[in-house]
Amino acid sequence: MAVDGSKYGRWATQWVARMPFATPLHVTALHVVDVVSLKAPLTPHPVVVWNERYIRAELRRMEAWASKVTAETKTLMASLGLQGRVVSEKGGVAPTILRHGAKRGGLVVLGHRGLDALDRFMLGSVSAKVTLHAPCSVLVVKQPPRPIRRILLATDGSKSSDRAVQFLLKSMRADRGPVPTEVLVTHVMPFLRYPEIKETAEALLHGAAEKLVKAGYRVKKVSPTGHPADEIIKVAQQRNADLLVTGAKGLGAVARFFLGSVSTALVQHSPCSVLVVR
Repeated sequence: MAVDGSKYGRWATQWVARMPFATPLHVTALHVVDVVSLKAPLTPHPVVVWNERYIRAELRRMEAWASKVTAETKTLMASLGLQGRVVSEKGGVAPTILRHGAKRGGLVVLGHRGLDALDRFMLGSVSAKVTLHAPCSVLVVKQPPRPIRRILLATDGSKSSDRAVQFLLKSMRADRGPVPTEVLVTHVMPFLRYPEIKETAEALLHGAAEKLVKAGYRVKKVSPTGHPADEIIKVAQQRNADLLVTGAKGLGAVARFFLGSVSTALVQHSPCSVLVVR
């Protein structure tokens, strides 16, 4: 779980506490002291005669901020009942997060944005890099914590989509709230007038829906036509989804894949938080 002292970092912590996970979590909250950003764009080395004292002063400020964020995160985790540890490390932000999240089967959680450019922290473009390169699933938090009442599941029949379904079946609970969580199972169809395409879409939706219903979810099926990312975002907006769940990769080009580059677009433009499953 990446934290940087921004509201998005705090939201990430609160989301972890509210997510209806099936098993207890062990959380590592990570703050990265972004020493890589101290290197000026046009200088081959970060420390030269004329700027050494400024870099040292800036490093002290960043270390003081790291101590503040670490203390605040420990307090927040304790108040939310999250078990785990808080660590602070120096390095490049995305590589450090990826190194900590290198275990398959785990989950990286981070905010969609971080502090402003003046402080050079930390999330924002980092969330796109982590989503693309993490070997495990990634949750990108885009709004304050909320009960997860409605999940939008985007599927295209790929193995990655199957893993997204399995995540909902095995890693999350359908009965966390007063009523079962609703899942909108969505498959976007292309502008092609072939009955086989519609039949395939219906079979995909039915197969995923049947598994989710057996697990206790309430399920609705949605099959819009158009560009995958655009249509998925529209459904998320129109149906007020609390969480969008998608696979990291889709089918090959011949089979008209939609995940992969689409999952990146969803992370950037979705109105709600996005879980990219590997």
